[in-house]
Amino acid sequence: MDKVKLGILFGGESEEHGVSVKSAQEIARNLDLAKYDPYFIGITRHGAWKLCAGPAADWETSASTPVVLSPDRSVQGLLLLESDRLGSRIRHGQYRTVNLDVVLPVLHGKRGEDGVIQGLLELSGIPYVGCGVQASVQCMDKSLTYTVARQAGIATPNFWLVTGELDPAELPYPVFVKPARSGSSFGVGKVTRAAGLAAAIETASRYDGKVLIEEAVAGSEIGCAVMGNELDLMTGELDHIALTHGFFKIHQEDSPETGSENSTPIVPADIPESARVLVQETAQAVYAALGCSGLARVDMFLTPDGQAVLNEVNTFPGMTSYSRYPRMMAAAGVPLAEVIDRLVTLTLTGKLR
Repeated sequence: MDKVKLGILFGGESEEHGVSVKSAQEIARNLDLAKYDPYFIGITRHGAWKLCAGPAADWETSASTPVVLSPDRSVQGLLLLESDRLGSRIRHGQYRTVNLDVVLPVLHGKRGEDGVIQGLLELSGIPYVGCGVQASVQCMDKSLTYTVARQAGIATPNFWLVTGELDPAELPYPVFVKPARSGSSFGVGKVTRAAGLAAAIETASRYDGKVLIEEAVAGSEIGCAVMGNELDLMTGELDHIALTHGFFKIHQEDSPETGSENSTPIVPADIPESARVLVQETAQAVYAALGCSGLARVDMFLTPDGQAVLNEVNTFPGMTSYSRYPRMMAAAGVPLAEVIDRLVTLTLTGKLR
């Protein structure tokens, strides 16, 4: 049986570039090479695409070949470029092609989870793992996520978009100030009084021109790993992020592989069975309402009165050694190697195996 030609995109231009590289490294370690013929395509912080041997720490400076993903469906793969001038290469036919059966876009944040790369893959005609364009756009923008979820009857935090009409004195402090379209808590700040709002907005705006203010929700942060499509879903074990102080931002810490400075993941989550069922059912409802497919991690707050309130949806969650999604799936009996297999199978056949 022929191996599946699997394109693995990693890196990218977002602030989550480093997280993406670590995710790709973990996927490479768990990839079954008897089944897959991997093609690692690293995207530099400046947007250059390179076909390389793998996501090693020095991949950007090691031997590699400049490539582009062809939007021409007759190619369905990569154009390998033989010189440094793109225009002259194409005019003189100085490129070779590599056909791909499926693409795993191991990209986080902007130009990874926001529909941009998904749009390019749609043009290319290559099947790809994960959410489509519309779901990616909706889940990346927290204001759109909350709007769609509310229309489906799902509880969300109260929120406000930063505009010239916003009156800081009228906000119900404490609040969280966030870039509307960013991830891993980059640019997020907690504000306890009006005097600190302007500085938090300025920090958030470094990551996105659209800034969101959320009313703080009192409750435990519970995550749910979801895999599949609307007709065939599975969830992993839930996790509970136990915080000693502040808020969850492990991907910004210096050595997350050795543990977090303020958080401890508890898997399975230490919550009653009735709460577990509520969170899983709510996560699946969120997943369906936003049109997700493939995979997502749905994060919620479980309040003291037993309500599940949506926090955010990650359409390609971290796959690092310390990431929540693979840990939750492993606790449910699905190790990362099998997660990869199931996602590729779902992409190529429409069914989880």
